Amino acid sequence: MQIPVKSADAVGKIVRASRKAQNIRQDDAAGSIGVSENFLGKIERGGESVQWGKLFQVLDGLGIRVVLDVPESVADHISQQHKSQAKS
Repeated sequence: MQIPVKSADAVGKIVRASRKAQNIRQDDAAGSIGVSENFLGKIERGGESVQWGKLFQVLDGLGIRVVLDVPESVADHISQQHKSQAKS
């Protein structure tokens, strides 16, 4: 299911719902993912300043996949960049 996300608060609600749907306590989830319970709580509360790497670690640990829906012009630009890098 795709859910539009426009804020840190929205990400936090999704992370909390995902953890609870899997019947995992916050401390157990944090331990198995490799982050502190405090950090996981900060994400679930919609903390505005979190470390990107750890955020993606939490999302991956809970089975949440991140997909960015970009305008076609951006996708074309990215594709062109990858082609020119592959030639280098």
